Amino acid sequence: MAEEKREGGLGAPTRHPLNQHDPKFYDPADLHKELERVYDICHGCRRCVSLCNAFPVLFDLVDESPTMEVDGIAVADYQKVVDQCYLCDLCYLTKCPYVPPHKWNVDFPHLMLRAKIVNYENGNTRFRDNIITSTDLIGKVATAPVINTAVNAANRNSTLRALLDKTLAIHKDARLPEYVRPTLRNSLHSSLQKKINNTTEEEQGRVVLFTTCYCNYNEPEVGDSLYKALCHNGVTVELMTREHCCGMPKLELGDLKSVDQLLQKNIPQLYEKVQQGWNILAAVPSCVLMFKQELPLLYPHDERVVAVGKAFCDPFEYFHRMHKEGRFKTDFKNSLGTVSYHVACHQRVQNIGPKTRQILELIPGTSVKSIERCSGHDGTYGVKKESLEFANKIVQPVVRQVKQHNADYYGSDCPVAGRHIEHNLNNADNSQGHTHPLQLLCKAYGI
Repeated sequence: MAEEKREGGLGAPTRHPLNQHDPKFYDPADLHKELERVYDICHGCRRCVSLCNAFPVLFDLVDESPTMEVDGIAVADYQKVVDQCYLCDLCYLTKCPYVPPHKWNVDFPHLMLRAKIVNYENGNTRFRDNIITSTDLIGKVATAPVINTAVNAANRNSTLRALLDKTLAIHKDARLPEYVRPTLRNSLHSSLQKKINNTTEEEQGRVVLFTTCYCNYNEPEVGDSLYKALCHNGVTVELMTREHCCGMPKLELGDLKSVDQLLQKNIPQLYEKVQQGWNILAAVPSCVLMFKQELPLLYPHDERVVAVGKAFCDPFEYFHRMHKEGRFKTDFKNSLGTVSYHVACHQRVQNIGPKTRQILELIPGTSVKSIERCSGHDGTYGVKKESLEFANKIVQPVVRQVKQHNADYYGSDCPVAGRHIEHNLNNADNSQGHTHPLQLLCKAYGI
């Protein structure tokens, strides 16, 4: 039987362009027909029921309908499934036997994305969601002098958090990130100037460090660890003259206009560097995935977007490449013992293999125990009043494995996931904090 007609064929899955410029893309009747088709396939399979809350919601709608089939679900309820999908991509990557090139052509996450885009175009989004996906704007305001202290104090104030819960439906118990001054970009500008003035080593590579909104404003120590590890390995590092959000939060909202605006600000600078032979790295897997996969699928005929996507690397993917070429330094001074390592969904979707684990296991006296389950946070899903409960439920298998490992360190390639795991461990009377793998690498180097 032809490979593309076999359930769960051995061929690599393929991803088709989103095709958002086709007028049919926005046609409600055409969308609902495709949702019904895919929901019916999912109902007959049900392999993804344990991944997130989208599938239990779908199957409950089916089982509670008059016909106990998808045709018994009210079309208005289709959106209830869409609202629970935060585009982790694990169903596509790890469970679904009907992904392309199978003739049924099921790409559940990108169908959910299409529905989110149509929903946004029809004006059916909340003011809150437009605000919390404006990560650059929030970061710039929240790290301003005086305002920075007030914002962080408000985040810790139970009365103000209750007010935020009531007015914007940001859950009062959700862990909101601290905003840090100086930002990563500000601190790295000083470090880069000193590095330029004292450079004597032979260059081992050239990297543009895309700092990301989260590392720039919330956890600069993660981006700083990447910078230090690159410098330790003789890699020349530069920043973009001006950096803007990658667009992933706006994409997940369905706001393609904002995605396009951000692309027009970021891509020309990055493309210029790519033409000069530079690689591009970011410490947040979602940002890497946005440039590596999502933007090329949105703009497959834009040679600049495609070239930038090919030049973008996960940090440990880049270090592993250096290691294969004999350029990665293994002059480790400290062992790490055991590491409980959560593999971020948006890193897994890049299909680069377990590069983080492989690099950390080069460190003498270090063993790594991987956890391949979604953390359930997704940046915004884990702070909303209506979804925090599910985010906390989804992360529990990860929390259980971290506790069972009883490791010296635990962490995730996704710093937001690391914080979410930490928050749920703290709720379970465990006070150990998460440590990003890049920070662990610097610990091992003694830098």
